[in-house]
Formats: sequence, C-alpha cells, structure tokens
Amino acid sequence: MPAASTTLRMLAVSVIASLTVTGCQTFEDAGRAMGRSDLVNDLAARLDRALELTYSAEYQLPGGETATIVQAQDPARSSYRYPGGRLTVTPDGITRCTAAGGRTACTLVTPPTPGSKPTVALFAEANEQGLVTPPVVVGLLTAAALDPQAVIEQSDTTVAGHHATCVEVQRSDGDLTACVTTDGVLGSFTGPVDGKPMELALSSYSDTVAKDAFDPPAGASVVDQRPGGS
Repeated sequence: MPAASTTLRMLAVSVIASLTVTGCQTFEDAGRAMGRSDLVNDLAARLDRALELTYSAEYQLPGGETATIVQAQDPARSSYRYPGGRLTVTPDGITRCTAAGGRTACTLVTPPTPGSKPTVALFAEANEQGLVTPPVVVGLLTAAALDPQAVIEQSDTTVAGHHATCVEVQRSDGDLTACVTTDGVLGSFTGPVDGKPMELALSSYSDTVAKDAFDPPAGASVVDQRPGGS
C-alpha cells in the first residue's frame, strides 16, 4: 500500500481500535460505552472508506474563506488547501506550502514510512488555518466516546445536497457537532480544536479531480529536503 494511503488510513484505524471497552463496568455502563463506540465506529468507518475514493470537496469557512480536500487513487494522493497554505501527501513525499506577501514557498519532505505510527501533527497547520481534517474529527469523536460525562446525540441532515449523519457532543471542554455524508465525506464541523473554535461546511462535491491538484502552486518556490533532493 502506498505510504500516503497508509498514513491516512492508519489515523482512522488507530482511533477505531482504541474504542474497545475494558475494565470493570456495570452492564448499564458497558451498554452506554458500547452505544458511543458503535456510533463513533460507524462514522470513523465511513471516513476511513472515503480514503479510498476519488473526489474534490470545497468547504466554506468563516469570514468568506474557503478550503478544499482533494483525493485520488492509483496511487493514493491527498491535498488539503486552506487559507494561506496547502498540505499535499503523495507516495513521493509530503509538500507543505505557505503563501505570504504574494509569494508561495513549499517544502518537500520524505513521506511517512509504511507501517509507522502516524500522528495528527501532520495536520497541525491546516487546523491552525481553519481546516479541520477528517482524521482529526475522528480523533475528537473518539475522545468524546471515551468521556463518561459526554452527552452524544445523533441526527440526520442534508449538506450540499448529500445526506449526512450528524453527532452533537456536549463536553466540559467544549461542545462540537460533526456531520459525515453517506459516502464518508466530512460534511460539516463546528467546535473547538486545540482550544480554537472552528467551523466549516461542505459547499460543493465532485467525484473528479483536476490534473494539477497535487502539484505545487504555479510560481511557487520548492525546497526539496528529501535525501538526495535538490
């Protein structure tokens, strides 16, 4: 399996595995925990399956800003564009780009080793700039499922013309709402990420991808930090 695919799929798989109910519990407590686990497992599995899709999704952010998530297969590639930057993951490497003063600078580094334990740190800058990615959403839902004080409710809605299942979570450290379409695409999210309030909603979706979706932005300077890179 290509490194990029392994990276993104492992993020989802690792949180699904963490939902196993262990320890001494009453039947009532176990039932409540399993109910949360079932719900999160379903949404996490949808997001995981979506990693095998080819699609382009555009999201509306606060203040009129936009962001996009683009995926393609054979080989597996993903690109996340957000205000002021872009993160692209391919079997050849990870490219991080930032734009400032009318100029775009990109850094290309070695992709994660297949089988290595990935972390959501890969998406830290995207989070900071307003784009919460599907693996991060899965992690937040997992934390909620493991919180015995959390109140989790399910509902259904339509986002950009697509049916979606939503979870509304009430927690002591902040409430959140996440919606996932039937295909497993992140439909919307509202809530805190690392203490920062974030909000996005799917505005358009296509099962096609532009040919240059995974290329550095036109005119960008690229520094290749991979071994043997120039």
